[in-house]
Amino acid sequence: MTTISTDATAAEKKVLLAAPRGYCAGVDRAVETVEKALAMHGAPLYVRKEIVHNKYVVETFEEQGVIFVDETDEVPHGANLVFSAHGVSPEVHRQAKALDLHTFDATCPLVTKVHNEVKRFARDGYQILLIGHEGHEEVEGTAGEAPDRVHLIDGAESIESLDFGPEDKLVWLSQTTLSVDETMEMVDLLKAKYPHIQDPPSDDICYATQNRQVAVKALAPKCDLVIVVGSQNSSNSKRLVEVALQAGARDSHLVDYAHQIQDEWFDGVTTIGLTSGASVPEILVKGVLDYLAERGYVDVEEVRTASEKIVFSLPRELREARVQR
Repeated sequence: MTTISTDATAAEKKVLLAAPRGYCAGVDRAVETVEKALAMHGAPLYVRKEIVHNKYVVETFEEQGVIFVDETDEVPHGANLVFSAHGVSPEVHRQAKALDLHTFDATCPLVTKVHNEVKRFARDGYQILLIGHEGHEEVEGTAGEAPDRVHLIDGAESIESLDFGPEDKLVWLSQTTLSVDETMEMVDLLKAKYPHIQDPPSDDICYATQNRQVAVKALAPKCDLVIVVGSQNSSNSKRLVEVALQAGARDSHLVDYAHQIQDEWFDGVTTIGLTSGASVPEILVKGVLDYLAERGYVDVEEVRTASEKIVFSLPRELREARVQR
């Protein structure tokens, strides 16, 4: 009896590499903020929460003397503190001022935009329906701008429990790192219940999140497996796995490093899609490409759906000389 192998031949094996992928302008700014603050002030440098949601980035900074804390009151009086890319509430700013901390705000400007929208709509008497994930740092910081006016929408059940009338002024906003498709599903449900709800003045989901999802949608239907490089606590990275599966990939997995890739994922796999979340340095993607090449996947084709040239300026006190990276 002849056994037919399901393994792809070397000639068939191929990698479709998504572009854009990896660092967005907000993450690049946040990482450089920490680098510059370290260069100017030395260690220890404190960062509230993870500067970005990536294990490699956090561990690399820890080796350089950065101390990550959960709350501001863990920072010694008068020390240097960086606020993460996800933003913080006004209360956190007040706590830092009370401790006489020297702060560097690495909040992504696109997150700051949503903060400003919350403040404006709250001032104008709106109830704000914020689509996002409960417990995510960005959501906590955004909601903190007007806690008595912001109502978190984290699934259809959240909408069912709302009890507003036609006289209530309503607007929806969103976390910047969500799946575009799932966000619009929530918006459709909100509009079905509250036809008078107002849209935000501009899209809240960031350009990089959307671009990475579009790139994955373009390659996923051609792939037996899509590997997403990113950390488990990265919202935008986890969404890329979901998008890949919804777009037609047979299988998809999230990994921090190449060594986490499992042998059984390759059964019958000819074409592999590869992308990375917005907080992932390219060195980690290179590690996966090298690993795949060792398994015979040496044919790499880039699938580009957009080009990104956006650069955000550093916090004012760090702008004199950008770190060369």
